[in-house]
Amino acid sequence: MKSLVKKFTKIGSRNLADKLQDDEQLVRQVMALFEILSDIYGPDRLVLKAGKLDALSLMRSAELDDRILALERIVFEDPTIDRKPSPEEYESVLADIEEEIADVIARRRVEDKIEKQISDRMQQRHEDYVNEIRLQILKEDAGPDTEDTLRKLAELEELEKRRLAKSALEIVRPTAMSEIVGQDRAVRALLAKVASPFPQHVILYGPPGVGKTTAARLALEEAKKVALTPFGEESRFVEVDGTTLRWDPREVTNPLLGSVHDPIYQGAKRDLAEGGVPEPKLGLVTEAHGGVLFIDEIGEMDPLLLNKLLKVMEDKRVKFESSYYDPSDPNVPSYIKRLFEEGAPADFVLIGATTRDPSELSPALRSRTAEVFFEPLTQVDIENIVSNAAGKLGVEMDPEVPSLVSDYTIEGRKATSLLVDAYGIALFREMDNRQDGKANEAASGDGPVRITLADLEETIRLGRLSPYVNVRASDSAEVGKIFGLGVAGFLGSVIEFEAVAFPAREEGKGTIRFNETAGSMTKDSVFNAASVFRFLTDRDLADFDVHVNVVGGGDIDGPSAGTAVLLAILSSVYACPIRQDVAVTGELSIQGKVRAVGGIFEKIYGARQAGIKKVILPAENVKDVPPGITGIEVVSVSDVVDTFKHVFEGDAIFGELRRE
Repeated sequence: MKSLVKKFTKIGSRNLADKLQDDEQLVRQVMALFEILSDIYGPDRLVLKAGKLDALSLMRSAELDDRILALERIVFEDPTIDRKPSPEEYESVLADIEEEIADVIARRRVEDKIEKQISDRMQQRHEDYVNEIRLQILKEDAGPDTEDTLRKLAELEELEKRRLAKSALEIVRPTAMSEIVGQDRAVRALLAKVASPFPQHVILYGPPGVGKTTAARLALEEAKKVALTPFGEESRFVEVDGTTLRWDPREVTNPLLGSVHDPIYQGAKRDLAEGGVPEPKLGLVTEAHGGVLFIDEIGEMDPLLLNKLLKVMEDKRVKFESSYYDPSDPNVPSYIKRLFEEGAPADFVLIGATTRDPSELSPALRSRTAEVFFEPLTQVDIENIVSNAAGKLGVEMDPEVPSLVSDYTIEGRKATSLLVDAYGIALFREMDNRQDGKANEAASGDGPVRITLADLEETIRLGRLSPYVNVRASDSAEVGKIFGLGVAGFLGSVIEFEAVAFPAREEGKGTIRFNETAGSMTKDSVFNAASVFRFLTDRDLADFDVHVNVVGGGDIDGPSAGTAVLLAILSSVYACPIRQDVAVTGELSIQGKVRAVGGIFEKIYGARQAGIKKVILPAENVKDVPPGITGIEVVSVSDVVDTFKHVFEGDAIFGELRRE
């Protein structure tokens, strides 16, 4: 009681304590309520609060009812309460005050709890924000790399340090136009069209492995040396394969011509995507601006993409379009605005290469380009390529090696590949043979390595290779056998025709047989030959059983076998030998005329590859014979009779002819 009275007197009521000695319970209750309010608001704030509510004088009053009225005004925060409670109402009023104080205390606790949670969250967010700023500063100082990315970078750099020896095929590759073998005319024609003040677009035709790609690469370097050409040191040679060019007709992607990446779906740069700005991606045609764009296997390109390329070649620019582009948008960078409004430069020289026949290429492409034909390589050319490659590799070889290589390929690339493979076998053989630690000397290439004929033969066996030329000419003569000539693509070949004739079992009931796999054109040639046989000899093949065979089969899709078939039948009927170093081509008319055929250049080449010494062809094809041809005699005839003196040995047939 004494402590409570002492507490109460601090608020300013010494006299009240004296007066209320007889009612200790009410004193205790009132003093306890003031003590609670003091704990809730604090003594100073409680005094201020009482002053605002006009309860300060009541709180210091010596009357109990004034004190209770002060409590009411403070607790209910209502200065208009002015009715003092009677002694009978003390308990009920104090009960209401206690209930309100309880509510206040409850609210304060809830508010304190919420305030604490808010404070904790604010503190956490503040710490997170500080950490985020700290990490951002660290990233700005250290860059985008992390520990994991730095580790992978170190692994990549370690891989870069590992180097294998330079590829042998890179060593033997020609580095100058003078090293391209067997293509003097083609190289001169290419340089005349590229190394010029007015360079032309060019298409290179020819079989694979004859130097088209190498010549295209070197043409630009040669053109840079000529002062009058528009090419400079910065001119680039951009190479792409037409078989691998892929594009989307919707222009979503086009690596050749370029495309536009929209800001939503196609991954424009972040700063552009945020502003909704499309981003043009430049293509190879712009990369080749001022230089050469080389498209290998251009005949395999998508026709629609090729037409678009032709348009770019005419305009010398690439145009870009996008529904996302807004020319009035101030967020569009200047270079993007220029690309959309003016396009990207694409002034280049196109050099295309193909193994297709010119007739298979787009007429629109051919009309815009000059054409250069690369010739198939001869056996002599292959031998020279092998010898040059051996010199670059620094190896010795048996004299027979180049010749044997030329029997198994007509491609320069394949020839050097065979030599390199044989070099590997020879190197291992040398290592096995050497003793006392000298194998390391051989492996390093310091010691002399010699490629023997056995090394090359082992390479051929391991590769399961077959001779390219299966038919060989000879100095002998045979009855019923003659060489014809065929062509496939850019390559000619020798075709063996053979015939046998027997007297029919019944006169006039003989048969003519031939292998159906040779095709319908061969069938027509046989029937034409039967008519001409009767026309020349006044004898009917119906009196003979005749069998005509194309050795090795094959579908002959032209009429050029007619003359050869007739000569084989005549030889078999009259037992007159045919020279085996002569080849014949030409369509046979039913009047015995030898008519023009196609592929003369390729056929002469194929005949020379097989060792043929003389080729007989229609007089109408004389203009197709390449100038300056060596190593083979070319004879033109207009009538089949004119071939006899070049084909047959002896004159057994001439006396039987009705028409000389």
